[in-house]
Amino acid sequence: MKKAASIIFRSIILLLLGIAIGLLISDNNNFPNRSLGFSIAGNNKISKVLGLVKNNYVDTVNTDSLEGVAVNNLLQNLDPHSLYLQPQRAQSINESLGGGFDGIGLEYQILRDTLFITMVYPGGPAAKAGLIPGDKVISVNKKKFSGTHLTVQQVNAVFRGEKDSGILLSVAPPNSSSIKLYPIKRGHVNLSSLDAAYMVAPGTGYIKISKFALTTDTDFRLALRKLKAIGMQKLVLDIRENGGGYLNAATALADEFLKKDKLIVYTKGIHEVRRDYFATDSGNFQDGKLAVMIDEYSASASEILAGALQDLDRAVIVGRRSFGKGLVQQQFPFGDGSAINLTVARYYTPSGRSIQKSYKSGVESYHNEIAQRMRKGEFFSAQNNLNDSIFKGPSPYHTSSGKKVFSGGGIMPDVFVPADTAQNNMLIQELGSQQLFTAYVIDRLQPALNKFTSAAAFQQQYNVSNDELNNFIVYASKTIKEMDSKELFNSRPTIKTLLKAFGARFKWGDSAYFEALNSNDSTLEKAVEAIN
Repeated sequence: MKKAASIIFRSIILLLLGIAIGLLISDNNNFPNRSLGFSIAGNNKISKVLGLVKNNYVDTVNTDSLEGVAVNNLLQNLDPHSLYLQPQRAQSINESLGGGFDGIGLEYQILRDTLFITMVYPGGPAAKAGLIPGDKVISVNKKKFSGTHLTVQQVNAVFRGEKDSGILLSVAPPNSSSIKLYPIKRGHVNLSSLDAAYMVAPGTGYIKISKFALTTDTDFRLALRKLKAIGMQKLVLDIRENGGGYLNAATALADEFLKKDKLIVYTKGIHEVRRDYFATDSGNFQDGKLAVMIDEYSASASEILAGALQDLDRAVIVGRRSFGKGLVQQQFPFGDGSAINLTVARYYTPSGRSIQKSYKSGVESYHNEIAQRMRKGEFFSAQNNLNDSIFKGPSPYHTSSGKKVFSGGGIMPDVFVPADTAQNNMLIQELGSQQLFTAYVIDRLQPALNKFTSAAAFQQQYNVSNDELNNFIVYASKTIKEMDSKELFNSRPTIKTLLKAFGARFKWGDSAYFEALNSNDSTLEKAVEAIN
């Protein structure tokens, strides 16, 4: 269910002043600034070919776009994580990892050609103006907006703008035909890399981190302090599907758990001397029991953290084998806002192992490797992982206590938890991609949500009834005309959980969403069991 839920969660359109946040699999690092070492406009074959195309080709060609394709193809022949980034993509990545952006700070869903607000970011301009989930945007700057064949591109073009610039929204509140005017000045919106923090069991806290950004350690410390204040002594850290981020953010978080002078990671490359990253004595959770949850989409900075804690016997790693990305990128910007992420080094865990999986068979094969694991049965058996050719034979790598660990294909967990494919079928994915869970919350569940005064009361008292489930299926069938009866039968418990989770998110935010979603999560159960 976790993977299916993630697909659904990612399908939510974020209105971060029109900037959609995606997952990042590249690390960035503060290596010394260097020049690009070449000029696209210089006297070289790339610029000559582009010039010939521009001046002599039979048809009109967008040479800027062609230039990006040429550069990206060159980089992809080096390794799968050296990439060319178009200006908007580079900006989106840097803002998401920078901890914030300039905008109004809300998420939305387009339903019946009307923009419905589905989340308002705390402290942002939209929140300060008084907008709430369920509000419908009728007009913008006194021009009709609802019913104008809305698209994501159109919404982005209307809502994006410079900091301190103004926008006037005409809004219909939930279950009301009255119109309210909201003059809003665009400003800075904080983005937390921490999705959830709550007590999952007596004395045991749960923290989920979605990426390693500039604010990750600060966000973590704040959450840790709040959980300690209500009795947390043990911690489950969830970095499943965390695609990475900044190397320094990963080492800073590892520092929270390790004693002074413990080696966290080291990096080196042909043009980069070895750099060692050590723990300081500033960690806030150096002694409590710790479990870290990973899966096949935990990559890069996530693997630095998991690898260090595993090698140093500081945490029990629970879940499935991680992605296997052990390359460090540095971003080199161009003047037009585009950039390249170029691999400049490899990183190694404290025991000396590189977890980078092979990319000798090409980029396509590399990115299909996760699907190959499923076909070979690795998602369902720890032994299938260990029988894989990358882990056959003796390993020269061991933890501080002498336990064998593996190199060259990701982090193998200490406690393996198989994937539950019965909860991850095409129906669940289609319900998510069509955004039907949030749509149903908007259309039908709001009155039920309003009966609860707090997220805690909702979590304890609300359960999706069979009648509510059947109502949702009828509602969804208007969009999805054909549903596989077997998939529908097997998916009923999952659909109930997701309906509750999306209701919680709509009313109380991400932490409430994950608390509801995790209510029957087998990996989390194993993690809590491992540290108790």
